[in-house]
Order: sequence, then structure tokens, then C-alpha cells
Amino acid sequence: MYYSYGPPYRQPVSRQQDRMLIVTGNGRVSVEPDIASIQLAVITEDESLSKAQQDNAQTMNQVIQSLVDLGIPRENIRTTSYQIFPRYDFVDGEQLLRGYEVTNQITVRISPISEVGTVIDTAVQNGVNRVSSIQFSVTNVENYYQQALTQALENAQAKASTIAESLQVDLDLTPIKITEEVSETPATFKTMAVSAESFSTPIEPGEVGIRAVVEARFHY
Repeated sequence: MYYSYGPPYRQPVSRQQDRMLIVTGNGRVSVEPDIASIQLAVITEDESLSKAQQDNAQTMNQVIQSLVDLGIPRENIRTTSYQIFPRYDFVDGEQLLRGYEVTNQITVRISPISEVGTVIDTAVQNGVNRVSSIQFSVTNVENYYQQALTQALENAQAKASTIAESLQVDLDLTPIKITEEVSETPATFKTMAVSAESFSTPIEPGEVGIRAVVEARFHY
């Protein structure tokens, strides 16, 4: 008796399952900010380090108290930087110690943001001599992000549909996989310099853009 062995039987693989379309969807929601964070610094100089530190501490305490008097909770005021730098003069090529510079920086969280100008002016009047940045954001950012995420998925489906129509293929608009790209907390930044003569500082926060990005995969 003779037996004939052919190649092993394989289950046919559907080419439909091998066809995959990958697109990126973008969503963006613009909202008016309701929180502001500003960085305020007191910079003092003196030949004596202890005197520069003492003057700095006295001025910063005055600044903080003036902000508390405006109604800003103390928990919304925090120290973010404290630095000491020696200062030198160069005379006939020789480096001579001139004194010391002390910088004490605080970050103040403000809501409502309509008070930002008043806070800056009050701080400057009480001894702040540098405003390094203003950051605007929103309280319920997660709610707006969910809206942007929905837009991103709809955008991905629209892109996939357009591509499928151009290729004249049937597309299953239910994604087989969705990957969310992590985005940072939205914020807009402004950097400004102030002087003791700056009063009634105008601040225009504009809008904050909250973005979401997804990668979606479709079968066709």
C-alpha cells in the first residue's frame, strides 16, 4: 500500500484582516482661563551678605502681607526659588568682590484672573522688582479635555473615511485600536518686566487651547 503525502493543509487567511489603515486625529477646545499663576521676585544687593539677606526677607514679608491683605490665601503663595550670587568688579584685570545679590521668588495663584493686574501693582509697590512670568490655565481642564478627545476621534474617523473613499475600498469605521497621546496641561505664558512706576497693569489672558491627539487603526 502506498501513501502520498502532500503539503499540510492551511486555513485560508483572509486578506481583509491584513488590511489596516492608521490615522492620527486631532481635537482642540478653546476656553477662557479662570486661574493665573505669577512669579514675583525680590532682588536685593549689598556689600554684606547678611544685610542683603535681611533686607530681602523684610521686603518679601511686606510683599506677602500686602497680598494677603488683598484676600489671597496664604496657601496660594509659595516660595519657588531662593538664590545667592556673589558680585564682582574687574579692575585692571583683577577680580574684586563687590558684594552679594539675593533673589527670593514666590509663585502666587490667583482666581479670579481679573485681579492679576491689581496683584502685580500691589506687589511692585511693596518691593517686588521682577515679574518673570504669568501662566493662565483652567480649573476643570479634564472636562474640556474630554471634549477635545471626542473631537480627535471624530477627526480620525473622518480622515479614515476620506482615505477609504479615495481608494474605493469598504471601511469599518469602528476602530480596532485607539492610542491616546499624552498631552500637557494647557497654559499660555507671558513674560514681562516691571518697575516701581508700573500701575494698573493691563493683563489680557486671551484663550487657552486644550488639545487631544489619538492614533486610530481601522480595518478595510
